[in-house]
Amino acid sequence: MKIEEPLSKEERKILLKIARNALTNAVLNNPQEKPNPRNYQGALAEKGATFVTLTIDGNLRGCIGTLEAYQSLVEDVHDHAIAAGLQDYRFPPVSPAELDRIAIEISRLTKPQKLAYSSPDDLVAKLHPGKDGVILAYKSYRATFLPQVWRQLPKTEEFLEHLCMKMGLMPDAWKTFPMDVFVYHVEEFSEEELKEEQ
Repeated sequence: MKIEEPLSKEERKILLKIARNALTNAVLNNPQEKPNPRNYQGALAEKGATFVTLTIDGNLRGCIGTLEAYQSLVEDVHDHAIAAGLQDYRFPPVSPAELDRIAIEISRLTKPQKLAYSSPDDLVAKLHPGKDGVILAYKSYRATFLPQVWRQLPKTEEFLEHLCMKMGLMPDAWKTFPMDVFVYHVEEFSEEELKEEQ
């Protein structure tokens, strides 16, 4: 389930620049066009699923993405940078005054794989804290946490409880209801890391 071909440093730079430009133009109400995949090569032009995360001083300011690849990587990053800034229901839209303080992180996802488990204890045993992104699905309810969320919720039971609450269910719903569980991994990179490398 690993990312087969990690992105090059140059590809990461391009995607972060696309995200930064898309967010800035959206917040400032500047007209902009989506990037055309025909103008890019390799992984950038191929279908990819991403989440774009915005933070200010390490605190979450917006995070939107998709679990299934349906458009090119460059288009996906562009769209989700805008959505993270303007459409995350948990936060007001990013203001122009915040732009210089925002840090951008991109997570490129592997295809989610269904996880077979026999009991709540078995589920806890089969998850890999720090590595697995997790999707819980029950009837019309569905939610995910990226692997980065393990940094705030390192205990598996607590991680699953918060994920149930994100779904709109009781914290212990993962023990009570037969849920479908999917796992995926991510390749994550941020503006901060690229600055440190320079």
